[in-house]
Amino acid sequence: MLELTRKPHTEGMVSLTVVVPTGRADAVTMAIKEALEPNVSADSVFPDSSPGKVLRGARGLKEMTQRQLAKLAGMRSAHISDMENGRRPISREMARKLGRILDFPYKAFL
Repeated sequence: MLELTRKPHTEGMVSLTVVVPTGRADAVTMAIKEALEPNVSADSVFPDSSPGKVLRGARGLKEMTQRQLAKLAGMRSAHISDMENGRRPISREMARKLGRILDFPYKAFL
């Protein structure tokens, strides 16, 4: 009878079995390959980024003025200006509201 002479190196490894539609197999394979590549943090790529700058950019993508955003959010436009310029923190609740209005991931505003 054959017997394993060496123990396979599986420490720190996880075996996955995935069942996906045939048309999505390539996309899932690519996502797994990308996940295995080294990642770079957003802070190292965008060192000057801040929640306010992200808010300004998201608002710009929607071609919306501070006044328009403030009206939809139910606040004064001065508050939007203060958030964009780092003079007013963006709470989690406000980030969620802004995320819904701007169709943007709210966590980017935190």
